[in-house]
Amino acid sequence: MDWIVTLSWMLGGLAALLLLGLPVAFAFITVTMIGAFEILGGDRGLLQLARNATQSVANFQMAPIPLFILMGEILFQTGIAHRAIDAIERVVTRVPGRLSVVTVFGGTIFAALSGSTIANTAMLGSTMMPGMLKRGYHPTMAMGPIMASGAIAMLIPPSALAVLVGSLAGISISGLLVAGVIPALLLAGSFVAYIILRSLMDPRVAPPDDLPTMSLSERWRPFLIYVAPLSALFAVVIGSLLLGIATPTESAALGCLAALGAGAAYRALTFEKIGKALIETVKLSVMILFIMAASQTFSQILSFSGATNGLIKAINAVDPTPVGVLIGMIVILLLLGCFIDQVSMLMVTVPVFVPLAAQLGINDLVLGVVYLLTMEIGLLTPPFGLLLFVMRGVAPEGIGMKQIYAAVTPFLVIKLAILALLVWQPAVGTWLPGLMMD
Repeated sequence: MDWIVTLSWMLGGLAALLLLGLPVAFAFITVTMIGAFEILGGDRGLLQLARNATQSVANFQMAPIPLFILMGEILFQTGIAHRAIDAIERVVTRVPGRLSVVTVFGGTIFAALSGSTIANTAMLGSTMMPGMLKRGYHPTMAMGPIMASGAIAMLIPPSALAVLVGSLAGISISGLLVAGVIPALLLAGSFVAYIILRSLMDPRVAPPDDLPTMSLSERWRPFLIYVAPLSALFAVVIGSLLLGIATPTESAALGCLAALGAGAAYRALTFEKIGKALIETVKLSVMILFIMAASQTFSQILSFSGATNGLIKAINAVDPTPVGVLIGMIVILLLLGCFIDQVSMLMVTVPVFVPLAAQLGINDLVLGVVYLLTMEIGLLTPPFGLLLFVMRGVAPEGIGMKQIYAAVTPFLVIKLAILALLVWQPAVGTWLPGLMMD
């Protein structure tokens, strides 16, 4: 049972370093270096780590990650997204919980443009929350839709994390990017339905607001100027994938060019803003690629020590069903999401979950969407959900973490329901990629 010892000290060592406050990238590379030296044969193990790191970072499949991040940063730094939110607010009228509904619509649209959950949540919080509180919205009704729709960026292309999942798990990246669209739209529709229903049941949480009288052209002109063209940008990215005329890397490059074109067209593009977008892109990309440099060696250590095969045999000994194993994976991912970040969740579980899923015949796209959805939920689960702290950062004084937890809880229930639907009906995640393959 040596594999149990190896698995325990590697996962335990990683957890200990993270608890000590070491950044994820450094914690992961440290554990991997020690494991390579001890398990793979001293200096030969370290040389193997160096070879694997070179191959991983030089992998052309990783190219969409910095490109998708850059695309979102350009749109965020130029302020185009803020103009789109204002345009959507003019169009949505006579709906219970109107501003909360606008938040969901705006968050979903910006998610399809940025791919960044943090940027999406911060933008929505700074744009929508002051107005909602000023008009008498209950803080939970103001904050809940911001966090819930901000996290949707994990699922909708351009999602850099979807590219990372596909690369690590050996799943078709273009298929996985497309597979997240239907679950994301189901989430957005469910959020709107909940907001309207709750506002009808208790109008005090979202008081009706008096809109200034506007002509039809005044209401729709900003939408046609700022929202419709940005929707075309999403069509460039997802359409090129669906039609099979571009690889994920090419579609990401097209998205960057379209974002630059949009910034220039709206006269919002400056050298200073481009510089900020590039700096933020480099920061995020280096962190992801640094972790990728150790991922292949980490998997090899678990495989060489017998930990992967040993764990799979132990699970097979109880004769599990594929659905039962998938539910077990979801439970583990949800528990991990309460305490560690999304990339760490991937690093710890992919070397075990992917071979096990392949052996039991679990569809790889379903597994990929399960990963994305559970990681999205992990962004919002107490005590360490990242978006909870982003929300606290943009919320006004007097709003504590208890109110933030209360605000996000109903939306977490909705996300869990969509996750259960995916397990019950895998076509939710496989239907759209199937069209692309056809």
